[in-house]
Amino acid sequence: MPEAASAFVTTQWLASQAGMPGMAILDASWYLPDAKRDPKAEFLAGHIPGAAFFDINEIADLSTGLPHMMPDPVAFSSAMRRLGVGDGMKIVVYDGSGLFSAPRVWWMLKTFGVADVAILEGGLPKWKAEGHPLEDGPVTRQTRHFTARLNHGAIANVSTITEALASQRTQVVDARPALRFAGAAAEPRPGVRAGHIPGSLNLPFSEVIADGVLKSPEDVEKAFRNAGIDLDKPIITSCGSGVSAAILALALQTTGRSIASLYDGSWAEWGSNPDLPLATGPA
Repeated sequence: MPEAASAFVTTQWLASQAGMPGMAILDASWYLPDAKRDPKAEFLAGHIPGAAFFDINEIADLSTGLPHMMPDPVAFSSAMRRLGVGDGMKIVVYDGSGLFSAPRVWWMLKTFGVADVAILEGGLPKWKAEGHPLEDGPVTRQTRHFTARLNHGAIANVSTITEALASQRTQVVDARPALRFAGAAAEPRPGVRAGHIPGSLNLPFSEVIADGVLKSPEDVEKAFRNAGIDLDKPIITSCGSGVSAAILALALQTTGRSIASLYDGSWAEWGSNPDLPLATGPA
């Protein structure tokens, strides 16, 4: 298991290393539909110098009708080459919220076999607050050779979830806000029912973040335990569309543990299928 500190780099470290050979910086900004923010436009208006924009809506399997599903290895390799990301490079990922969508790209890269990938602690807000430089406009990087080796076991699907809940050996933990989990708030995507997977547990991702930074490993463990989660049993993380589920995966890594897998389709898939069971109320 990688050391907890290896999941992050500081703004000071990145400022001293940016532009060095073998370094790739990715802006992984993405926002929920109701935020009404355009991450690509914001990137063009100002980003960390040398960063390339990783669009999770485009670097995805577009054939499923579900949002930003994992692409196949060939498509992912091609996308990484175009972004100038190659084998053996140090990759740093950040987002415009501080810590929201960057963990999703961190998880994608890890699942495709990248060993040296970290998240910028505090993200773009911290970078800007400290007065570090920005650049605007599009970024074109030299293409590199990238080899994607997909870890299929890291990705859960409907069958995985059904089997996990039937066996009761593996926990399904939903990272959505409590009101959405309970079905008391509407889903942001049209056609998706309100509620949660029967038998799943709820740990809103906001419970492991403070001021755009991940909480300490001790506080992360406390948040998981307070949500009724047994840290000694396997965990599958889920959320609305596979983004904030990766925050819980990242949080667990900092405690020296790891998730069993991440449900890529998440509630966007489960909640839109009337043939799958649904529960409301607290866990």
